[in-house]
Order: sequence, then C-alpha cells, then structure tokens
Amino acid sequence: MESFFNHRETLWALLIAYLLLAAQAAEAGDGRRKARSNIILILTDDQDIEIGGMTPMKKTTSLIGQSGATFANAFTVTPLCCPSRSSILTGCYPHNHLVRNNSLDGNCSSPVWQKFQEPFTFPVYLQKQGYQTFYAGKYLNQYGDPKAGGVLHIPLGWTYWLGLVGNSKYYNYTLSANGHEETHRDRYEEDYLTDLITNRSLQFLTQLSRPPFLMVLAPPAAHSPWTAAPHYKSAYSSIKAPCDGSFNVHGKDKHWLVRQAKTPMSNTSIEFLDNVYRERWQTLLSVDDMVAKVLDQLKSLGLLNSTYVFYTSDHGYHTGQFSLPIDKRQLYEFDIRVPLLVRGPGIKPNRTYLEPILNIDLGPTFLDIAGVDVSQTPMDGQSFMPLLVNKTNNRSWRSDFLVQYTGEGRTGGDPHCPALGPGVSSFVEVYNLTSDPHQLLNVAKTVDPSLLEQMNQRLIKFQACSGASCRS
Repeated sequence: MESFFNHRETLWALLIAYLLLAAQAAEAGDGRRKARSNIILILTDDQDIEIGGMTPMKKTTSLIGQSGATFANAFTVTPLCCPSRSSILTGCYPHNHLVRNNSLDGNCSSPVWQKFQEPFTFPVYLQKQGYQTFYAGKYLNQYGDPKAGGVLHIPLGWTYWLGLVGNSKYYNYTLSANGHEETHRDRYEEDYLTDLITNRSLQFLTQLSRPPFLMVLAPPAAHSPWTAAPHYKSAYSSIKAPCDGSFNVHGKDKHWLVRQAKTPMSNTSIEFLDNVYRERWQTLLSVDDMVAKVLDQLKSLGLLNSTYVFYTSDHGYHTGQFSLPIDKRQLYEFDIRVPLLVRGPGIKPNRTYLEPILNIDLGPTFLDIAGVDVSQTPMDGQSFMPLLVNKTNNRSWRSDFLVQYTGEGRTGGDPHCPALGPGVSSFVEVYNLTSDPHQLLNVAKTVDPSLLEQMNQRLIKFQACSGASCRS
C-alpha cells in the first residue's frame, strides 16, 4: 500500500510538473504571438519634397528608402507646424483637433489641447500596449509656455520626455527633461540640438530594459534660423534655389495673397533665397547623420529587424515659387507634399508607392503595428500597413482628401497687410497635375461645372467628417 501511494504521489508530481510546463509554454507562445514591433518616427521641420528637399539625405535615402518603401504622394493635411504636428499626434484633421495656428490662442499646446486632445494621441495608446515611449526635440510651438504648464507639463503617453520649449532652435534653447528645466547655450559639442537628440536617443536604446519601444526624434532642421553644424557650414557652396517650374512666376488666377507677390523678384531677393536654400540643406546633413547612427545602433543591439523606421516632415516649404520668398501655409504642392520613407519587418526593399498617404495616417499605422483597432479611437486617418505588406487592393485606397488652413486668427486689422482682398474663402482653384504639375494654370473657369459641383459636395462632407466617415 505504501508503495502504491508513493507511486501515486509521484504520478501527481509528474502531472503537476507537466501542467506547469504546458502553461509556461502556452504563455511563451502567447507572448510570441503578442510580440510588438518597435517604432521610430523621425520628424523633420519644414522639409519639402517638391523642390529637392531630400537631395542632401543620401544616407537616409539608402538606409530607409532603398531598404524599404518610398511614398511618392505623401501629404500634410495642413501646411503649418503646430496644426500639422497636432494632426500627426492625434491622427485627426484640424477641424477635429481644433488647432488653428501656432499661437496659444490658436489652441497650440494650450490647456484645452492638453485636456481634450493629448489623452487621444498615439503614444497614449502604445503606452497602454506596453511600449516604452521616448520623445526628443520639437513638440508643439507653444509647448513650455507658462500659461500652459511650463516645462513641468509632460504630455500624456511619454515614458521619457525631452521636449523643446517653443519653436525650433539649434543653440540657446531650453528643454523639459522629464519635467525638469534643462538650459543649453552655444557650444557645438554639448548643445547643437540635432546632435543632442541623436546622442540621447542612442542612450535610450542602450539602456532599454525591454522592447517594444516607440521613439520620436524631432530635430529642428530644416527650420530657420538654418544653423548648420560647424563641419557642414561650407557644404553645397555652389548650390542655388531651383529656378524652374513656378519659381519667380506671377501667381495669376491664384487667391489674393499669392497675387500680392512682386514679380519678377529683385536680384537681392533671389540671392537671399539661394542662401536660404543652401543653409537648409546644410542643416539636414546632421539629420542624415542621425538616421545613420540610430540605424547602426539598432543593428548592433539586434533590434533592426524588429523595428519600423518612419521618416517624414511636418509639411513642405517654398523658396520663390510664385515669387513667394520663403514660408509655408499655402495649399499648393510645394507646401503640402512631404517626404515619407519607411522600412521594417515585412516591407520589401526599394519599393515606391503612388497611393496618397496623409500625415493623419501615421498614428493609425502605429496603432496597427501595436495591435490597436483604430476604429475604437477618434482618429480620422487610416493605417497604410496593409499597403506595405500587400494585404489590400490599392484600388480601394483613398482618391481624395482634405487640406485645411484657417490663418493666424487676427481679431483686428493688420497694418502691415493693408491690401486684404475679397473672396479669400470662396476663391476656386483647379489644376490638372498630370499636364500641369507646377500648378501654373487655374482651369476652374473652363472645367465642367458638374465636376466642380461634385468636388464641392465632397468638400462639404470632408469638412464635417469625423473618424470613420473621414475614411469612407
């Protein structure tokens, strides 16, 4: 009897051990099934794609574009810094996130934004999925304003926070390092912001306790004041702003503001544009180095093959198009088109996609990678992961979208701009981009009126869309 009970106890022990091993194996298998890829977003400032803005980025083009996908038709839904970055963070059109311009009164990083929009930004969803999240660089133009919490405010969703106070700078700036003020001066080795972001990101990767992680790197390039690193100040010494297309061409048949530009531009203005163009390229060389160093670090840590890397800008830029000296804010191709390069697991190398991708699609794509259903969020955009991994018919992709900009919101007249013209909001422009890629000829008066009516009805629907209705 004693031998029988001992044998039975042994059987029970073996059975319990087997069940434990089976449970552990199931848990490990479940962990493998739920394993999430890492995500890196490199977000530049004011980098165009229409007039050669990617030309200096040889390392980036090779390491991301040629090793992954290039989207030839990527757009911002609003060509201004704070509204565009708010769209990237929320995945929403401006009429839904309500950021109108770069001012605090325009809802840029305001207390209202922090209360009602930051809880629905993509890092919040990823953090809930177990991602360690890291942000370094420019956030929103009014971030750090004392009226909106100052440097003590750490936006929701970020585990490690290194946010720039205010607008883009290269030297003499303040950061919020996890809510603590960090002041920088003008020593290149210690303070040059693009390189500092690079170095801090490498530290984050080295000290990473576990994947998955989300990392957003937002350098100041190619925004003014266009301060290049010392070793790049002589680069591209002979480069000049492109003089083709709509450069130095009067914007006839355009809205009133474009028609105010003086054509032809003076030689002094053109010389200024050449200098700006060259200095913008010089600042981007440090971003190109950033990309190479980050990808090299991923490779050395064995993380490259499990990481999606996205490279884009908040909007485009113009340097002399339609005789407009420098800026963004216009609804033409040079201001709304942005670079978009992606590499990562399952993406075939050296592929070019023609489908229109919007910056409001970035958040939904990140959520898709993390296993979050975008239909359960307020986001207006849609994931383009199915395009990247060939799980959708490209004919079912969007064929139209909305671009919005509502101005700087002055309540009174502007003495510096007395020539305010009529019909700002009702002026219609239509272009055939196949035959007229530079938008020189407005065909609104000659196009079929039924087409204009169809486009107007679509515009009305877009202006009222929200969530799923923006994707349908």
